[in-house]
Amino acid sequence: MKSIINKITLLFAALAVFSSCLNKTPGDYIPIDEGMASLTDAEQMVNGIYNTMKGGSLYTGALTLAPDLMADFVYAVEGNSNAYFNLWKWDVRSDDQYIESVYSGLYSVIGQCNYYLDKIGDLKAKMYDDEEIKALDALTGEVYFCRALAYSELLKCFCKAYEPATAKDELGVVLATSYFNPAPKKRASLEESYALVLEDLKNADGLLDPDDNASNAVYAKNGAVHALWARVALYMQDWKSAVEHATTVIESGDYKLADCKNYYTQTQTYLDYLWQADASYEIIFKLGFTSTSYGSALGSIFLGFTRDYYYFYPDYVPGQDFINLFNSNDRRTDTYLSEQQTGYSHQLKWPLLVKYYGNESLIDLNIYHVSMPKPLRLAETYLIRSEAYCRLGEFSKASNDINTLRKNRFSNGSTVSLNEENWLQNISDERARELVMEGFRLHDLKRWHKGFERKPQSSCVADGSSLKIEPDNVFFVWPIPRNELEAPGSEIQPNESNR
Repeated sequence: MKSIINKITLLFAALAVFSSCLNKTPGDYIPIDEGMASLTDAEQMVNGIYNTMKGGSLYTGALTLAPDLMADFVYAVEGNSNAYFNLWKWDVRSDDQYIESVYSGLYSVIGQCNYYLDKIGDLKAKMYDDEEIKALDALTGEVYFCRALAYSELLKCFCKAYEPATAKDELGVVLATSYFNPAPKKRASLEESYALVLEDLKNADGLLDPDDNASNAVYAKNGAVHALWARVALYMQDWKSAVEHATTVIESGDYKLADCKNYYTQTQTYLDYLWQADASYEIIFKLGFTSTSYGSALGSIFLGFTRDYYYFYPDYVPGQDFINLFNSNDRRTDTYLSEQQTGYSHQLKWPLLVKYYGNESLIDLNIYHVSMPKPLRLAETYLIRSEAYCRLGEFSKASNDINTLRKNRFSNGSTVSLNEENWLQNISDERARELVMEGFRLHDLKRWHKGFERKPQSSCVADGSSLKIEPDNVFFVWPIPRNELEAPGSEIQPNESNR
């Protein structure tokens, strides 16, 4: 049984994405040392990293959906296709296909990054053109960002919440930092693991030009580095750093929240356009699709329109408690939810999650429910800074940030006043409304040490609809995949959730 972090596995993942630009020897064998010999090769390698992120195991599938499906947002409908079903009902196992795919997908990204970083020194030493060197440095900055992003996602899914006092004694992840000189397959501490993420972000910040930012970017820019840094700092309970890096993004002037009151087209507000066209000044970093290169259908489990192209057949529908979080002035209700008749025999008519109905240009080509993932948005950055301000006791500043977001999401009556007693509930509710099905909810509940409860809902599967999860349940931390624990030479320690 091969380890996901096995060198051979990573070699194929790394080389497959840019083999077309290599000089192949008989039998199509690609010598390792000839893998990245030019700036064009480096560009192709970086494109391959982004393509790996598009996969259904990562941002167009399990990495984005599974953490929210496990929480308190949605219910499995009677007649569902069983997609993610075991995770939804908290039957979490170390051989679960979705958990395995997230783990392997993230380490595939890391393997590609490590291959690039191992090779880049030799390539740069052969270059003399200043413009080419500058372009290569920018690519290297993107790679450091991508590795930091992949490791940050591993830490969210497979590790406990970061507590500064105990992080040095808690299990982190396996830190693979070199392709050609792999380290022992043993988990570092949580403190060491987060330290590597911060080091990669620092390297990326030094290589990506802050004056070369752009919103709606399909490649990592300097703004993406600071947006991710703010998120990581929040998870590390480094409130001042979270404020610092969120402020860098917010005050850069490069990004703007999507407005619900003004229209981009005759029928679409700027907020509608963000989700229906996957384009906005609010987007800090997205994974770009074309008609011939796109990821899996994020919205299929919430809509299932392609079953007969007449009715909807969702696997999951929003819970009533989640729906109740929205009021009539919240324009996200129209953008994210739409009441529809399902085609099931029980004839459920219910507000369906249409956030991922699909990119309108792809729908014109009869490609449904495919949306570009947006790993970093300005809305989250405002929520990060608001929460960090609350932790610092600066409730006036925190209120300003959450109200800035709400002003762009509500038609009127949007303001709230945060204080020591109500801030966590308000932040929790706002993050739920804004970030639904973007992969945050399970991790938020984990770091807040909160549980949740599902109550029975009509036409939904009973097994899982009556569920009460206590704070700090061991399955808030996903088990390490069994094949990793059992791989030859593995010294990887299991999680409490492994069984």
